[in-house]
Amino acid sequence: MVDKIRKMKRILILGGGFAGVECCLDLESYFKNNKDVEITLVSEDNFLLFTPMLPQVASGTIETRHIVTAIRTLIDKTRFFEAKIKNIDPYGKTVTLYGTAENRGVQLHYDFLVVALGSQTNFFGMKDVEDNAYTMKTLNDAVVLRNRIIDMMEQAENETDPILRKSLLRFIMVGGGFAGVETAGEINDFVTDISKYYPNIQTDDIKITLVEATSEILTGFPRKLANFAKTKLMERGVEVLLNFGVRSFDGKQVFLENLEKSNDKQDKTILASTLVWTAGVTPIDLIKDSLFKTEKGRIIVDEFLQVSGFPGVFAIGDCCKINPELNKKQFPPTAQIAEAQAKTAAKNLRCLLSNTDMEKFDYEWRGQSAIIGRRTGVASFFGMNISGFWAFVAWRNLYLSKMRSWEKRLRVWIDWNIGLFFSRDISRLKVLKKETKIDYKELDEVDEVW
Repeated sequence: MVDKIRKMKRILILGGGFAGVECCLDLESYFKNNKDVEITLVSEDNFLLFTPMLPQVASGTIETRHIVTAIRTLIDKTRFFEAKIKNIDPYGKTVTLYGTAENRGVQLHYDFLVVALGSQTNFFGMKDVEDNAYTMKTLNDAVVLRNRIIDMMEQAENETDPILRKSLLRFIMVGGGFAGVETAGEINDFVTDISKYYPNIQTDDIKITLVEATSEILTGFPRKLANFAKTKLMERGVEVLLNFGVRSFDGKQVFLENLEKSNDKQDKTILASTLVWTAGVTPIDLIKDSLFKTEKGRIIVDEFLQVSGFPGVFAIGDCCKINPELNKKQFPPTAQIAEAQAKTAAKNLRCLLSNTDMEKFDYEWRGQSAIIGRRTGVASFFGMNISGFWAFVAWRNLYLSKMRSWEKRLRVWIDWNIGLFFSRDISRLKVLKKETKIDYKELDEVDEVW
């Protein structure tokens, strides 16, 4: 039995997002018939969330459960733990999981480790914004935001004070990247469509504002496409404020600082009850406080995605950064890059186990797309730039193809088509509240899993 344990190679993957699941499935395909390799996956959620469609969940276009796929339905030989990670010990090659009132803590031992823990929302130290803003990182975030919008419409319908009514109906999206632009477009469509149910609300009372700190939105796109997106948003009533940064938000008004400091652009104070923050991400605190070498919270890896100083430990996705001294080419924290890194990490783990040369990570950009509401989008693929309806179709087909389950693809496709014939639902689910922290307990008993 001891000899068998020693022979067994244990690969532990931390994180159930795009990077972690992709790496896990690739490893399963490599070692599906190898009984000497054990794969374990740890995730705080028991599902893979298709984050690009969160804005459509918030707008009621897609049913909530249709963009999640249970991880256990994807894996075959992998051992799975739904848990929060307490500690990573790369010297002792152990990972400790928190216990709860119902479950004991667990200590996992590994021979090889893949860290794919993603990122969290970055509020840049603004505590009032963190306390009062809404975010778009989780499934709960999307549902809570949808409830909030409906709640504001309900309150505004019977509000007699015109100033307060406009404050209730002012929705500010911060961040001009993919998440901010797509959320602004979807929410604008949502409130426009459902306003017919609220006879006392005038269209002019509703205002969607997109705030970006730089001079452009969608900075990764060719300027022609980014300008098309900005123009379309503005034509549909979305206010686009460039070169403005949020300095405070108390839940009633937001203070915007003019970053251009030109004579014709002054600081702004906007009365608004709802602010959606999509202005940046940062690695999770567990990574920042770890024993790994980091830069701005991201784990430093070599050209093979191995963590500096820890052979056999890999970091992929949003939580890692390739050492610029080894590779001048840097990669943005996107799902596209995360999945590509996952494939390289899985391949290099196989190389380590077979004692062959590892592969350096490199990636050639394949293109990108974004939707801006009303069956309109922008897309750039293989040197071709597309805008309008066909870019919207390309976006749909691209993301449908990336969903892991045929069942979920069909359900999302049905949701899209149902929207052609029926109005959006304005039911507000009161049982769902703003997400709170789980009370994890540091219990005396800890199971050691070998």
